[in-house]
Amino acid sequence: MTIDFELRKSPSIRIAAIRWTGPYSEKRIRARFEEVAKWARSRGVRTGRWVFREPGNRTWETGVEVRGKVTSEGRVRVRTLPAATVARVQFDPEVVSPRLVYHGLSDWTRWRKRDKTIRSVVSSREIYHGNPWTDRNAWSHTEVQFVVRTK
Repeated sequence: MTIDFELRKSPSIRIAAIRWTGPYSEKRIRARFEEVAKWARSRGVRTGRWVFREPGNRTWETGVEVRGKVTSEGRVRVRTLPAATVARVQFDPEVVSPRLVYHGLSDWTRWRKRDKTIRSVVSSREIYHGNPWTDRNAWSHTEVQFVVRTK
């Protein structure tokens, strides 16, 4: 499998999400994803991509892209992630180690800062085209994005 890093414009994404602060926990991430998906299903909302973000230091956000008219309720907040320039890579975690991908993307963006293509990395996010725990196709097309500021 060949993977490559690229700089690209990402469109805005409207998501229903739950945010929390604390240590990284795979169990908590999965539970929050399932809670948001259940919330969307109970309201008959059309859903799309699944987004896992780290918008700050030890702050996490799991969300599901929503389409149509929907408002925040309870712990689930509806918000729009604005269009942004991202450094991205798409890969299969069964073939290429995520640790290797994150390290490579981090180094690649560091070199883009040195050659003044980008100014800084703002945040990171993972995007899946469905539930990565139950949909093998969604898992095999994991996309990692670093939101960057350009000149």
